[in-house]
Amino acid sequence: MVRIRRIYDEPAAEDGKRILVDRLWPRGIAKEKARIDEWLKEIAPSDELRKWFGHDPARWDEFRERYRRELEAKAEFLDQLRGLTKKGTVTLLFAAKDEEHNNAVALKEILG
Repeated sequence: MVRIRRIYDEPAAEDGKRILVDRLWPRGIAKEKARIDEWLKEIAPSDELRKWFGHDPARWDEFRERYRRELEAKAEFLDQLRGLTKKGTVTLLFAAKDEEHNNAVALKEILG
């Protein structure tokens, strides 16, 4: 099972393995408070794509397609995440304020 949560939300027992999937460390949160198990910044969108998107909902569909293409070159990280989901619950953590249009949502779709 793959869940999605903002890193600013309190960790929950049902989160399972907590993985930060943003390229940049979230502002205003201490690493101890984040309680992440892993930071997979390599799977995050490129800086160029992230800046182009700017969390603009009008660019959401194009962002998802571009992100999917970027991830084709990062198959080992997708395989790593898929392997973790077979062992138990994985929660993809993100920092964006928009909970519907962010890389964690797109990544969950891509993972299937």
